[in-house]
Amino acid sequence: MTEKQWVLTDVAGGIWLDDFDLDPQDGPSLAGATNWSVQKRTLQGGVSAGVDVVEVDNGRLTMSILPTRGMGLWKGACDGLALGWNSPVPQPVNPAFVNQSDRSGLGWLSGFNELLCRCGLSSNGAPGTDVIKNNEGNATETELTLHGKIANTPAHHVAVSICDTDAGTISVTGVVDETMMFGPSLQLVSTFSTTAGSNSFSIIDEVRNLQGTPAELELLYHTNFGKPLLEEGAKLVAPILEMAPRDTHAAADIDSYDVYLGPTAGYAEQCYFFELAADEAGQTRVLLRNRAGDCGLSMRYAKSQLPWLTQWKCTQLEADGYVTGIEPGTDFPNLKTFEREQGRVVVLPPGGSYQVRIDFEIHGTAEAVATTEHEIRALQEHFVPQVHRTALPKYSGS
Repeated sequence: MTEKQWVLTDVAGGIWLDDFDLDPQDGPSLAGATNWSVQKRTLQGGVSAGVDVVEVDNGRLTMSILPTRGMGLWKGACDGLALGWNSPVPQPVNPAFVNQSDRSGLGWLSGFNELLCRCGLSSNGAPGTDVIKNNEGNATETELTLHGKIANTPAHHVAVSICDTDAGTISVTGVVDETMMFGPSLQLVSTFSTTAGSNSFSIIDEVRNLQGTPAELELLYHTNFGKPLLEEGAKLVAPILEMAPRDTHAAADIDSYDVYLGPTAGYAEQCYFFELAADEAGQTRVLLRNRAGDCGLSMRYAKSQLPWLTQWKCTQLEADGYVTGIEPGTDFPNLKTFEREQGRVVVLPPGGSYQVRIDFEIHGTAEAVATTEHEIRALQEHFVPQVHRTALPKYSGS
């Protein structure tokens, strides 16, 4: 086995590469693909100025990673199938141009256009008021903004690793600090990994508490899809133990929670909250597929790491952002005070850490989609899903 690493950014070490281009001519040969590559570029102009993009091509699957935006995934493709969505925010936004306090704490949305962005680390969910202890040890109010800070925090260390074992593995690791004096000090170490020539990739994250005191953690993976996966008749397939609508508006369409509309004028978002079943190894899996059932994307992860799932349906007109979010998390995206009351806020001990792994697979044939659906249905066989027709107080309190 040979593994080699290239450092693209290391603030502490004074390393920053203007550009980077690696392929089999300059790097190792990988059995899984002869046409793999990793490139790094920095966007210029407008609100994208200064945004680093690391583009990974495993010979079959491509992914654009955004170290400047908390190691989010901007967009990708596999076997010609586009992954991502068309946001009213068309290009990646440098966090310097995002005022998260704008519009009563909704400013996060002015940079929102990724295939995958993390919500956290100290908080996620709706904006609102929380009560914390200040530097004098007294209780004080603080305003939380939508979905926290991590997606608008640049990585200070970024490295590419290539391992030639078996088919070969391409990895990009970034380190992002969400820290302040007299406040949370959390560190995200995130690795994007893919096997050469495969139709899959993994996100492997570790969140560390750098403080000498306990720290709260909320972490949600806002994974977003538009066309072509999302269309009229597209479907979410999930092994449900219990689910409920977020509010009365979502409750009105509870019977069709799993089926999507086409672009609809005047559509107002709907959210559904889930607890999923898992297999004997503790793994669960969800699938979004198109209407014909001949393409889809699935996510597999440990329920112990991400015990809750949120489905966000936003099938408004394409010009306004036609999108759905499939969002596994440590919590539901409610105001942190409510999630704390329900026991869904993770508390990390001093120096402690929290690990998450999500395996993504892109399915490009009817056979592959059907096989994945069968696996998910098998998880459901042993459980009768509890489908609540109105909001559940322990889930949303609405």
